[in-house]
Amino acid sequence: MLRLKEICKEYRTGGMVQNALDHVSLSLRPSEFVAILGPSGSGKTTLLNVIGGLDRYDSGDLLINGISTSRYRDRDWDAYRNHTVGFVFQSYNLIPHQTVLANVELALTISGAGRAQRRARAVHALEQVGLGDQLHKKPSQLSGGQMQRVAIARALVNDPDILLADEPTGALDSATSVQVMDLLKEVARDRLVVMVTHNPELAAQYATRIITLRDGRIQDDSHPFSPEEELPPEDQKGQNHPHRLCRVHWHYRHLPDPGPLHRGERLHPTGGAGHPVRLSGGAPAGRV
Repeated sequence: MLRLKEICKEYRTGGMVQNALDHVSLSLRPSEFVAILGPSGSGKTTLLNVIGGLDRYDSGDLLINGISTSRYRDRDWDAYRNHTVGFVFQSYNLIPHQTVLANVELALTISGAGRAQRRARAVHALEQVGLGDQLHKKPSQLSGGQMQRVAIARALVNDPDILLADEPTGALDSATSVQVMDLLKEVARDRLVVMVTHNPELAAQYATRIITLRDGRIQDDSHPFSPEEELPPEDQKGQNHPHRLCRVHWHYRHLPDPGPLHRGERLHPTGGAGHPVRLSGGAPAGRV
């Protein structure tokens, strides 16, 4: 779960100061489809970049599973972006001389997976977005909607907890936009999707929650969330219980990195001598 507390972000140009985010507080559910609306300059993309660790906030705090990021170093943000977040951009950001399959495989180069495993995971991701028959084409041979689906496959191939999309339909026609939005809606069934858009009609049709920004502040939130709403009773009373952790937080708990987990495994954070213990069953490891 993500929680923003009084986040502020300024941009300075000469003697001018622009308050991109002005004391923004927001809690996001582990699985929902959030659309962020607002006029140009309202802070939409800055908010998305702060959530994704691409921009550093000036003050306030971003909490990941209740753990502050205020003392994060570069390697911590790198781990967060590489293992927890997937990005989809309006301009696709595909490498033109690489095949569709190679573009998706590139997202796995730092995962530690072997070549055969990388290939299999990339093929599976492309099949999930309906491009299993386009593996060896170059981006220039695809339509705009197909290129955006490649970008979505690349964002999902690491099985991130969070998918961030910045104007994913901005360069697409209406019919193709609907196809991409249908795909994002399906993705949001088991993870958090946050999308910036200028299209209120698409947001109203597909998003489960709409947040409107103006001048760096939240003006409206159609379905606000308080973290206490979904805590078990023992948590609300302040009692502890075993829970899963994102791998990005291991060093803050002074625990050894347990290495990659297999689907269906989870971790108990307080094994013998402070070492994490693998437990079978439960949700996929790493889910926020």
